[in-house]
Amino acid sequence: MTAVLTGTPVPRAAGKPRLTRWVLRLHRPALYAWAGLLVALTALLLGLRGPLADAAAEGWRQYNSCTGTARCSYDQDAIVRYKDYYNYATVALNALPMLVAGWAGAALVGRELESGTALLAWTQGTSPARWLAVRLAVPAIAVAAGAALLSWLHHLAWSAGRGRIDTAKDWYDRFTFYAGGPTAVVLALAGLAAGVLAGLVLRRTLPALLVGMTVTAALRGVTEIALPHLWPAVTRVSTTDQVPLGAGLGVDEGVITRSGARTPVPACHTEAQCRAAYADITGRWSTYHPYSHHWPLQLTTSALVLAVAALLALGSFLALRHSTGAPRTTEKATA
Repeated sequence: MTAVLTGTPVPRAAGKPRLTRWVLRLHRPALYAWAGLLVALTALLLGLRGPLADAAAEGWRQYNSCTGTARCSYDQDAIVRYKDYYNYATVALNALPMLVAGWAGAALVGRELESGTALLAWTQGTSPARWLAVRLAVPAIAVAAGAALLSWLHHLAWSAGRGRIDTAKDWYDRFTFYAGGPTAVVLALAGLAAGVLAGLVLRRTLPALLVGMTVTAALRGVTEIALPHLWPAVTRVSTTDQVPLGAGLGVDEGVITRSGARTPVPACHTEAQCRAAYADITGRWSTYHPYSHHWPLQLTTSALVLAVAALLALGSFLALRHSTGAPRTTEKATA
């Protein structure tokens, strides 16, 4: 019982299965579900990369070649099918970090602490720190490898429709950006770390599931807010009668007065108000990220989220140390 209270490891019995093998065996249902999800999404993304994109591109070619007087005949089903399947795959990849966080908080850590299985493991030759390290490392390898494959395939699927399909998403679309690059991988790892930390702190299955998913969703939201400011943006100036400036991820915009000052776009509700508001305006300006900033933004965002994931993992070890160290103090005081 002393080993349970202090967390002091007991030598592992000869012939006992290794901890990594035990974790894989214990969480086989989750491993099978993860493999099934990988197979299904891989097949879907390969279809979007090839035949689905080709059919939709042909449908749009037919549509764009229609004239005002000729009867228009095009494959609308192929266009809608590509759009729907692309949205399904993109939403699934965006939801992946939350799913990982919920599983890590509930099944990976919370359930074992709630049921006392973790305490039993600590008496069988496994220190609490090693117990946690394996529960972080083994799923992290599986999650990182699978998410990297899916994000790469998603980027290929998006590239297949860019410039060929009129309804293809822009690179800065909030869901497309977070599904087709390393950001998807590090968000999944951050979800794993957030779920583990929630399980260690709350020690209950359902609360850990909810808190882990909430923290991961909040991290995603903060990342979206910070994204436009993680890389130097481009600013372009034009006159008031020119077409809108280059398209991209917008950061800020406004107008230029006769004195050269840059101010926000004036608000007006009537023709007279607008005439008066724009009387002193000679041009407009726009700050945005062009497509060339796609990968710099991906890498800087990934570095930021990876740092947060590392802090969450460190917090998990500190929480475990606190929870296993508190009983030790009580035991010494009693002695």
